[in-house]
Amino acid sequence: MANGNGKSLESWIWDAACSIRGAQDAPKYKDFILPLVFTKRLCDVFDDELNRITEEVGSRSKAFRLVASDRKLVRFFLPLQPENPEDPVWSVIRGMSDKIGEQLTTLLRDIARANPLLEGIIDRVDFNATTHGQRDIDDDRLSNLIEKISEKRLGLDDVEPDIIGRSYEYLIRKFAEGSGQSAGEFYTPMEVGLVMAKIMDPDPGMTVYDPCCGSAGLLIKCQSVAKEKITAMNEGNSAPLRLFGQEFIGGTWAMANMNMIIHDMEGKIEIGDTFRNPKFRREGRLQTFDRVVANPMWNQDWFTEQDYDSDELGRFPQGAGFPGKQSADWGWIQHIASSMNDTGKAAVVLDTGAASRGSGNVNRNKEREVRKWFVEQDLIEGVVYLAENLFYNTSAPAVILFLNRAKGEERRGRMLLVNAGKVFAKGDPKNYLPDEGIERIASAFLEWREEEKFSRIVSMDEIARTDYNISPSRYIHVSDAEEYRPIGEILNELEALEAEAAETNAALNAALRKLGV
Repeated sequence: MANGNGKSLESWIWDAACSIRGAQDAPKYKDFILPLVFTKRLCDVFDDELNRITEEVGSRSKAFRLVASDRKLVRFFLPLQPENPEDPVWSVIRGMSDKIGEQLTTLLRDIARANPLLEGIIDRVDFNATTHGQRDIDDDRLSNLIEKISEKRLGLDDVEPDIIGRSYEYLIRKFAEGSGQSAGEFYTPMEVGLVMAKIMDPDPGMTVYDPCCGSAGLLIKCQSVAKEKITAMNEGNSAPLRLFGQEFIGGTWAMANMNMIIHDMEGKIEIGDTFRNPKFRREGRLQTFDRVVANPMWNQDWFTEQDYDSDELGRFPQGAGFPGKQSADWGWIQHIASSMNDTGKAAVVLDTGAASRGSGNVNRNKEREVRKWFVEQDLIEGVVYLAENLFYNTSAPAVILFLNRAKGEERRGRMLLVNAGKVFAKGDPKNYLPDEGIERIASAFLEWREEEKFSRIVSMDEIARTDYNISPSRYIHVSDAEEYRPIGEILNELEALEAEAAETNAALNAALRKLGV
């Protein structure tokens, strides 16, 4: 059955998600839907591999026996065999009529046991789970979902990895639209990821790392950009990127692995708390990479000064270190800088406040001190200010901070600031960066180009004179209005000052109590 173009596949994949309980509730069921679409792809590819072997051995029965005895003949061995070997492997799942949730859970766990690479990825969901005595997804809805997924074939001859991968990303994006605050835990808008990947400009064979990788979208964008580069060159090294990521939330870690596999990309995604326990180490030291991309959760207040002081990996150097309890943004940047090799580059999405909080404050501000350290070390290559309402978990604008350990002579002692606050197109429910906007931002940065009311090259001396405020909106006026700083940015700074004042007052009151005053 022909699948048509990518758009029709996207429509189908979203219709499948909505078949459970409609578009409004679909995001609640992402942990059920994503593994099933993923399993459909595995089944159809396995069928294709069986058919290829059948051409050599003469029958599907022999092909089943052959791959069962030598599983290296296929990428993923599926221990599913229909009664009629000529039937598709997916028919084992589609044909279930009783205790569907229980049987489906068992089948996916069998697949995971047969394939160590899939352990913890497709076997972590219980399709028979209940909450307060009620099934989370009953057999009728599960049957509807399976039937909807059965409508299209997702084999090697039906859909290219790029197309199925883009459709899977589309499904993840649609889930993000309906997931509110939790969307930021697993999804960065595709266009923002493309801007980052294009500016990172990775060469074939490079290592790319995301310390809080969510659904692995930023890693996948880097590989896509590298692939385009290889195609355009049409010569030389065509080695894929070596991709590495770590993710704290188990379900999101599983989503990242499925996303990588369905894109036909190989990488290593670890699970765990990167801030307190980064998994990528070599000989007791932090592993370093050619490129680092990240969108850490903004303004995390989970980490204490003890977390920084007890670090044994040298990530928080003297002069930088603890940026204050209110926000770990510059703590993440320190981890990322420590993860870059001698010629490494990084792109990090942050709340706009991270670029300016504390600047102009009459008191000493910890976050400003860390930012000052980075400026003085000449690690910051530039900052891009993005439009409002691009991200699914907030309507606030963001900045992308770019680091470079090997700035060329032209860029030393300076940074490029880009104010792209007016570069967006209206969308529903969110704004987005149009293709020409993506190219405008990326080309200005790569070409180190100044453009009126858009981009400026700023010296370290000028940055120092503005008290280490590195927000592009501070230096580039995009309109003729006297007030050019976004209200959201100003409110962020006020909130940080209030929190800092509260912390100081609490410490002072504690000291006075000890003195008996």
